[in-house]
This record gives sequence, C-alpha cells and structure tokens, in this order.
Amino acid sequence: MLESIQKNVTWRAIPIAGISAGTIFLLVNLVLTPIVMEVDPAIILRYMASLILGSDVLMESNSADIIIVGLIVNYGISLVGAFVIAVVIHRWGLLIGIVIGAILGLAIYGINLYTLTFFFDLDWFIAINSLVFMISHVVFGAVAGGVYELFDHYDVPFELGGNHE
Repeated sequence: MLESIQKNVTWRAIPIAGISAGTIFLLVNLVLTPIVMEVDPAIILRYMASLILGSDVLMESNSADIIIVGLIVNYGISLVGAFVIAVVIHRWGLLIGIVIGAILGLAIYGINLYTLTFFFDLDWFIAINSLVFMISHVVFGAVAGGVYELFDHYDVPFELGGNHE
C-alpha cells in the first residue's frame, strides 16, 4: 500500500495545497474571529505558537517572534493536513477532492480539538473552540482537497492513442 501511495500521489501538489489551504485557514480566522468572538485577530497565531512555546504566550502581546512561530506552526500543520487529505483523495477528481476534503477538514478539527488536547494535556487550547474555528477547518479541507486535485497530474485524461505512462 505504501508503494502505491508513493507511486500515485502527486508530491509537488501537496505543498501547494498545504500553503494555499493554510493561508485561507488563517484568513478565515483573522477576519471572522474578531467579529464573532470579539478578540484580537492575532489570537489564532498566538494559539499556534503556544503549541511550541507553551501557554504563557497567550497572555503576551503580539511580538514578532510569537507571530513568526505561529506562522511556522500553522504552515507546518497545514502541510501535514494537506498530505493526509491528498493520500485519501488522490485520483478522485476535483469535486470529490473538495467535498471529501471538507469532510476530512471537519475530522481534523475534531482530532485537533478533542483528541490531541486530551492526550497532550493542552486543556487551555479548548478555549479557541468556536464555530469560526470549525468552519475554518472545513474550508481548509475543501481548499486543500481542491487545490491538490487541480495540480494532480494523474487526473489529466489520457489522450486517445497517446502514451499511457
């Protein structure tokens, strides 16, 4: 099975999908979180940074180093999420990539918020739980799945009479 994945997944599409979906995830949170929760828009980046730097950074101001660590963590997690989505949806086409990607985004939300916080003693992370956070995960999955499928060269139809490599 691992050999099949290595052979059939378009590896260069995964970073494009991860960075695209991670950027949209951030934008959704940066725009909607202050509206819905009435908090600082950069709180999402401080939460991301807190996964590496600890919960103390949640009470600090938005210093450049915290924002940079938050961005690095966000895009690192986005690449892992895009990889998981790509492995599941490869060779299914754009529409399925978007729909199944959105469903997997919701699954990632549940795993991130409920499972990882329990096993890694990140109880304080549950405070970020909101409808915006859930929607941003669903949008992340849809974008990751859609962008991956757009760049998946295995989905390009074969030319009639052409080389079927």
